[in-house]
This record gives sequence, C-alpha cells and structure tokens, in this order.
Amino acid sequence: MAKAINSGLRQAMLADERVLLMGEDIGPLGGVFRVTEGLHAEFGAERVRDTPLAESGIVGTAIGMAMRGYRPVCEIQFDGFIFPAFNQITTQLSRMIARHRGAIDMPVVIRVPYGGRIGAVEHHQESPEAYFAHTPGLRLVSPSTPNDAYWMIQEAIASPDPVLFFEPKSRYWPKGEVDLGGSAAPLHSARVVRRGDDVTLLGHGAMVSTLLQAAEIAAAEGISAEVVDLRSLSPVDFEPILESVRRTGRLVLAQEANGNVSLGSEIAATITEKAFYSLEAPVLRVSGFDAPFPAAKLEGFFVPDADRVLEAIDRSLAY
Repeated sequence: MAKAINSGLRQAMLADERVLLMGEDIGPLGGVFRVTEGLHAEFGAERVRDTPLAESGIVGTAIGMAMRGYRPVCEIQFDGFIFPAFNQITTQLSRMIARHRGAIDMPVVIRVPYGGRIGAVEHHQESPEAYFAHTPGLRLVSPSTPNDAYWMIQEAIASPDPVLFFEPKSRYWPKGEVDLGGSAAPLHSARVVRRGDDVTLLGHGAMVSTLLQAAEIAAAEGISAEVVDLRSLSPVDFEPILESVRRTGRLVLAQEANGNVSLGSEIAATITEKAFYSLEAPVLRVSGFDAPFPAAKLEGFFVPDADRVLEAIDRSLAY
C-alpha cells in the first residue's frame, strides 16, 4: 500500500502542477514510512516540502495555499500527532467553503497514517477518525488494499472539498495487485468484498483483512459471512450495507477505534432505523476498548482480531 500511495501521488503531481506535498521529513527521507520516497528527487523541494514540526502550521499553510489555487497534500506523520492541528481542521478547513457560500473550493488532502499492530508507543497507534467524521464539511476515506489506495488518493486530490485520507499503517507492507489500467470506483462508495448469506461483516482499513480472515474460518464451520468494506467514513455509503443486511438479517461491525460514540455507533443506529424489520438479531459491535491505546506489548489484547469477530458472529446467530 505504501508504494501504491506513492504511485498515486506521483500520478496526481504529473497530471496537475498545482499539486504539492507538505509534511515532516517527507522530502529527501521520504517520510517515516517511505510513502513519499523518490518524489523529492523527481519534483524538487518546491513541490515536496519538508515542514517544521508544527501540525497546525502545516494545515494552516495548506488552507492559505488552497485559497490561492494550489492543491496541497499534507502528511500527518502519525495519527496521534493530528491533534495540534485539530482547531485548524475542525474550525477553519471544514468551514471555509460554507463561510464563502460556495464561492471557493478547498482542495486540501490530509494523509493520516492510523491504527495499531505496528508495535509503537503512545500517540503512534490511534484511530481518531470519529472526531473528524463528526465534523460537517470534511470528507473521510480509508483504503484497505493497494489498488484502492492508488486510485483513492488520486480521487481525493481531485476533490474540491477537504479530504482526510486515513491510511492503515499495518497494511503499508502486505502486497496486492494494482490495476494501473483500470479506473477509480466512486470515492465515497462501500464495496462487498466477499459474498455470503448468513451474516454481514462491516469494517474499514486494516479491519477488512481481519473480517476476511474471520469469514474464512466461519466458512469452515458452515457459516456464510458477507464482508463489506466501508471505504468512505464520511459520507457513509449506506445502500450496499442495507442491501446486504436485508439479505442476511445480521450485522457485525468491527473497528480498531474505541466503541463509545464512534463511527460504528452511528452506523449501528442508522442500520437499526432503516432496516429494523429485516434484522434477525441486534447490530453487534466489535471495537477497541474504551481506554487509551496500551503499550505495544498489550496491543494484541486491544485491537480486535478474528476470534473476537467470530465470537460476535456466534452471538448474532444465537438469536
């Protein structure tokens, strides 16, 4: 996925000279995950800019550049470092288009490496997406495969609205095919990635691979699980989810983030409102615990795994 995002950034920069990258150590170093590796040498320091260690300054500068016609792509080095820019994102970036009554675009992309399973320390393995999904005026997406990452980053950069692009860190290294000659699926669309009849499993980012693993184990036990990749966190594409739930009658949501007042909470409420008479069991949620992300040695207990998903499937089928 890291290489796929790199290739997507390159394509966007080749297609539009207004696209530029900003972030800490993204220049000659290529970023801590090497996602921007080689782009500084190819496009120069004017378009791949190393910034001071000041996230509010990165986003604030990007807002000003977008107002002058540029299309900045900001990298937040780690998920937990986004909070110094929280005010800029939620009270300025998100409101600029409405504040100007649609007279301007705000094509700012903020890349956010997020999630656990990399054995890191505090502020390096968090899932802060719910804070921003709650904020009107922001679009949020998260790819789960290299192919999606390649196409979605280009679609995000082309958007006239601000997009937070959440990149699951634990999926940077696993390989997957990228269809360079294909075309992008709609940026804000959910997708069924495995067909099934007995229960719907829904997640985003790195959790999709966990759901696919759980579905494979469940199949060996005679349970047919359908897996839906959310892809877009705001706005949520509810129709594929509703269509799936109306067939299976059951929904298990999984996320790395804490469960309290989360994206999963909102989706569970909406599905209950819109598909109540199709449900054979309550919508069940599997999430990180409502506690700060623990030390690396304990992350295996915190981040949902296939066993926790399978336990939720069993509870759903028991109704």
